[in-house]
Amino acid sequence: MRLTLLCAVLAAAACERMPRSSGRSDTAAALPDSEAIAGQPPVPTPMVQPAAPPAPGATKVTVVEGFLTPESVLHDSVQDIYFVSNINGNPTAKDNNGFISRVKPDGAVENLKFIEGARNGVTLNAPKGLALQGDTLWVADIDVIRSFNAKTGALIDSVSLAKLGAVFLNDLAVTPTGAVYITDTGIRFDDVGNVLHPGPDRVFRIGPDRTVSVAVRGDTLGRPNGIALDPVGKRFVIVEFGGKSVLAWKPEDKAPSVIAKGAGAFDGVVIAGRKILVSSWNDSTVSSYETGQEVKVVTGVPSPADIGYDAKRNRLLIPIFTGNRVEIWQLP
Repeated sequence: MRLTLLCAVLAAAACERMPRSSGRSDTAAALPDSEAIAGQPPVPTPMVQPAAPPAPGATKVTVVEGFLTPESVLHDSVQDIYFVSNINGNPTAKDNNGFISRVKPDGAVENLKFIEGARNGVTLNAPKGLALQGDTLWVADIDVIRSFNAKTGALIDSVSLAKLGAVFLNDLAVTPTGAVYITDTGIRFDDVGNVLHPGPDRVFRIGPDRTVSVAVRGDTLGRPNGIALDPVGKRFVIVEFGGKSVLAWKPEDKAPSVIAKGAGAFDGVVIAGRKILVSSWNDSTVSSYETGQEVKVVTGVPSPADIGYDAKRNRLLIPIFTGNRVEIWQLP
């Protein structure tokens, strides 16, 4: 299988993504589980571009440039700051050159390399999905989950899933009890940029005691990418990168169920009240699925990766994977 946009990224780098929390986990309601689920090249100076004409259903507020393969954006509602994960090259290379940025809601970059691989004892290869639990920032990094202090950037912990055969940890969601659920898209890239799927497709669970297990696995996950905790539906919502389904899953379920269909090649998913917002590489959109029907909210956003949501301002945060920028959109 070949995905043109990703291949272009790999070639340009001389070389995607998993479940994700839509915000701080302490706002989630309990779910029906036994636990309450609730030498690098010079870096360009980031700059803010003027707004472009509005797309149907939303208005572009600003564009922030200067990132390096941005994969995920997350709003920390307590600090009122946006975190942006930067792969900086090959999504599967253990090159220790990834970093995480802090961006203000007005688009100003507070700290481009707030957390940086190979600095202050930090290892960060290809950071993708982000999630918050209190002041702890969780990051998916190929076959390891890392946690950092969201205020200082100091490393807190690393949990390796390599022994369980993790292939491509992508997105994650944290429950109120501290359990972390992580998608494994199960893909690799060959030397010429082809996307391979050795699999298997899985969702891992890391317990509060750091015990690692497989929560669910199988082809019905469709190369799972984005994951979000849905407090209204009391479930996880998972989107397929290798299919066209939006899935619902609870820990007691043997397999996920399909709740909607769309364009496919889905990446990020966030819960905004009763809305399920999903980004798609296939048609360069972010769509809403709160009724089970696809409603396009933002169009013309190529390679929209792991989207974020600013509930305070009702804004959608879209990392443009191949464009090295983040677009901020005002929702209606």
